[in-house]
Amino acid sequence: MAITEAWIWLENEGMIAPQIKLGRDWVYVTRQGKQLLEYSDVSTYLKGKLIPEGVLDPVLTRKVRPLFIRGDYDTAVFQAFKEVEIRVRKATNLPVTSLGVDLMRKAFHPDSGILTDFTGAPAERQATSDLFAGAIGLFKNPSSHRDVNWEDAGECAELIYLADYLLRLVERHAKRKKTQPADL
Repeated sequence: MAITEAWIWLENEGMIAPQIKLGRDWVYVTRQGKQLLEYSDVSTYLKGKLIPEGVLDPVLTRKVRPLFIRGDYDTAVFQAFKEVEIRVRKATNLPVTSLGVDLMRKAFHPDSGILTDFTGAPAERQATSDLFAGAIGLFKNPSSHRDVNWEDAGECAELIYLADYLLRLVERHAKRKKTQPADL
């Protein structure tokens, strides 16, 4: 039964495929299967499936995904949220001395933030400010100052996806700002 289950897994993952000319009883190792052979272990392959290629923001794909696959979770989470900080600073043109939680509070201040959506309800504007400040304060800042042991690959992947979502929000808010009249 174990061999049958393993065979089915190999087929479902696209590691093996039938030899069309020879019939279903004959298979070959696919390109993806050969790639799995290059990994040092199957766990590396499975980590890559948690964050598939091409799903994340291109910068996160280039900088964060390799760290994650290697199992360097604390650095991967730090890099992901550092990128959020960098993009917020770039979108707001605030000085490099604006950092971390303070930067997020300035950028998304409910009444005066450069990236604030003033068409939203006051509570939503406050919540957006809290979301960005909280994410940076909880996930980037600790890694800046000490070792943080993110041991769970699934939890780490979720945090990277959170950073990816925050980057999309920054892009959306920045794009909206460019199209709004100056008096808003």
